[in-house]
Amino acid sequence: MNNLVPLPRIALGLVLGATCSMTFAATPEEKIASAMSAAPPSISATATILDWPADMNDEMAELREGNNGWTCLPDMPATSGKDPMCLDAVWMDWAHAWMNKLPHTNKGMGFGYMLQGGSPESNTDPYATEPTDSNEWISEPLPHLMILVPDAAMLEGLPTDHTNGGPWVMWKDTPYVHIMAPMPAYQP
Repeated sequence: MNNLVPLPRIALGLVLGATCSMTFAATPEEKIASAMSAAPPSISATATILDWPADMNDEMAELREGNNGWTCLPDMPATSGKDPMCLDAVWMDWAHAWMNKLPHTNKGMGFGYMLQGGSPESNTDPYATEPTDSNEWISEPLPHLMILVPDAAMLEGLPTDHTNGGPWVMWKDTPYVHIMAPMPAYQP
């Protein structure tokens, strides 16, 4: 319970911005339940669960040790959406690169669950913080599975339209390209 994990390993603090310094009121048990709601129980039941730090320059505390290679995070308190997530090791590497704006090549297939939805974001710009005329803003994210592939060329010909009712390619032509696959809403 007292293990600390450096935030850049998790790397999703970019969404929160560098100025997040609020106190989170949820108990550790509530945070664990939130994190576990991001993925099916077959994944979240034995995943490592980390907590967002009050200051994004701090390390993340481990709320629960896991043993299946997955890492789950509770809802991000500083975002407007309901966005707990569970990520495999490939997604954790991706997240580190994304947060630090580093070049990235996936080392294999990767899967990440966000079955509670997410926060509003751009479909085309991985660093957009608000809608513009050209960034295809997604104002109401759906529950989804995120898929990484080892070669972006594998995604050629797949749709990029997030309103098509099925999977689509998000952040095409960036190092952070991935497939978004809508999923049914999940009630833990």
